[in-house]
Amino acid sequence: MQVPQNLKFDANGLIPVVVQDADSGEVLMVAYMNQEAVERTLQTGRATYWSRSRQQFWVKGETSGNVQRVREMRVDCDKDCLLIKVEQTGAACHEGYRSCFFRKVSQDGEQLEVVEERLTDPY
Repeated sequence: MQVPQNLKFDANGLIPVVVQDADSGEVLMVAYMNQEAVERTLQTGRATYWSRSRQQFWVKGETSGNVQRVREMRVDCDKDCLLIKVEQTGAACHEGYRSCFFRKVSQDGEQLEVVEERLTDPY
């Protein structure tokens, strides 16, 4: 499987990926892929990312069961960011929330308020 031509990976060989629920449009998370992770994702239909902290591949849901099945992959106008639309099973966030964007910033910018219900214990 070929990676889309002319993708612009950063100096570390990574490209940011915005992950969106294919049905609701909700933004679930942001991650990174390298060229091989893009290839693996396209081949398997399962979201595969590059973990910057662990320096290894991770297939979303491989250990947690919170699988992301890819329905569509898009490239932005500058070809330096990907959008993948997924069917999300369970929590997308490693803290157990459906979305990683479960905190709301207060009007004055001083407080963070949890605005979603935790689905599972953090893993």
